[in-house]
Amino acid sequence: MPPVSGSAEPAALARALEEFFAAWPGAAVFEDGRLLFDLRLARCSVTAEHGRCLLHLWSDERNIVRTVTAIVRRRETLRLETRRFGQSQPQTLTIQPDQGCRTPTARDTARRKYQRGLERALAAGFPEWNVQGFRSAMDLENSFGPAYARGMLVRGLSAWAVLGVGPEEPSATIEGALTLGILWLAHCREHGAGRRVFQGLRLVLPRGCAAVARSRMSWLDGAAAQWELYELDPASGDLAGCSVQDTGNVAIDLAHAFDPRAALERCGVGVEQLRAMLPVELLAATEIRPRSAAEVSFALHGLEYARVRHGLAAGSFARRDEIVFGAGPSETVLDGTSEERFLDLVDGLFCGRSTEGSASDPLYRLQPERWLESRLRQDLSVLDPALGGGPVYSQVPAFASGSRTLLDLLTVTRHGRLTVLELKADDDLHLPLQALDYWARVRQLHRSGDLARQGYFAGIEVGSDDPVLLLVAPALHIHPANETVLRHFAPAVPWELIALDERWREQCRAIMRKRAAIR
Repeated sequence: MPPVSGSAEPAALARALEEFFAAWPGAAVFEDGRLLFDLRLARCSVTAEHGRCLLHLWSDERNIVRTVTAIVRRRETLRLETRRFGQSQPQTLTIQPDQGCRTPTARDTARRKYQRGLERALAAGFPEWNVQGFRSAMDLENSFGPAYARGMLVRGLSAWAVLGVGPEEPSATIEGALTLGILWLAHCREHGAGRRVFQGLRLVLPRGCAAVARSRMSWLDGAAAQWELYELDPASGDLAGCSVQDTGNVAIDLAHAFDPRAALERCGVGVEQLRAMLPVELLAATEIRPRSAAEVSFALHGLEYARVRHGLAAGSFARRDEIVFGAGPSETVLDGTSEERFLDLVDGLFCGRSTEGSASDPLYRLQPERWLESRLRQDLSVLDPALGGGPVYSQVPAFASGSRTLLDLLTVTRHGRLTVLELKADDDLHLPLQALDYWARVRQLHRSGDLARQGYFAGIEVGSDDPVLLLVAPALHIHPANETVLRHFAPAVPWELIALDERWREQCRAIMRKRAAIR
């Protein structure tokens, strides 16, 4: 493929990207040397619309949308000049045929080099403090991994806990640094034996990577500790402080709410056609739920197996319903030639994904959080008697700074208070701060009036109070470090941690709950 300049038509840029992705389906996408996406595990979409070439990349970890303005090929590597929505400063994405993962030796060498550079930067940036005790060894008992360099700044009896992460680490590792920083501060205080007073945490991230931590840190308890955030330039060794007192309001573009009853009516022909094909037992267990104004989902215990889409027929202005089954690259249109395959699929699905199924069956284990979500959507009052009377919005799409995110379950109590639910079916060290992200976005959307303007909770009087945050997981799958992180939330965040009976697939029942302390 020859170089494609910024003056090329969007269609030419899109075609060049499509050709590359077709040739290299396992390509890797980097930004500033950091791996953003491994396309063996992520998905991408390229479109040329409205005079722009849009590249959409998404995975379980992140989701971005960029406008591609130029492409240059160097051997087998593409360099893309891109722009985020609302920003004029260009960014560069590099796409390689494969991830080219570093060997363990090269990775360990890079981490040791980063730790030495971090110690030098701290000594130069805080000359009155002594740099002590830095390490990056694995410590599974306390949840510390080798990607994080951690140590202390000491002056007399005063000290700061310090944690840093290098620019070559995966983006998920960098975004998780604040969780590890809070745990490191708690560890230092617990093992200080009264010899030192730890004032707080100084968190050091690579240049350009502080936005997520900055937003989260603004909601931590200033009375429990002081929180300072820095970016380290690996080239110059300079530390630049980032203010976390006022993060401002991030522009969030929230998708408009649609009328689920109208969506069911619009797709009614296809819905009835699909219902008629399903075995009686499977139909009784299937959740039929609109995903958008023109798409209805059929799911068994949260696992979507078919969709009805209402749109234009090919080569015509007439509208019709299309039924598809499967997911991703395996998505197939349901017609006379694929009907037998569809019936085989649903037979296997019903046998494997049931409350009496075997935990060794892949269908039983697949997407446990969606299964948990589907159980709770049936009756949220099992979590709180005040819940269950209002609409429940699931996986609401919202765009912030060009990145697409999904707001988890969102509902309202019988008293009109917004409630954000973050669900996890397995241990997740980062559950509290991920939930805090959702809560902060919903709070902003509520305070700005965007929730009401976009049609959410129409006809319901929603109070002005900030949302309540519920973190829900099976009792034996709540990470032991979650409570430590939650204790460092600011009092303004009204959280509640709810543990469910491990047999939640059969019957959801809350067996333990802990709430934020009232001050």
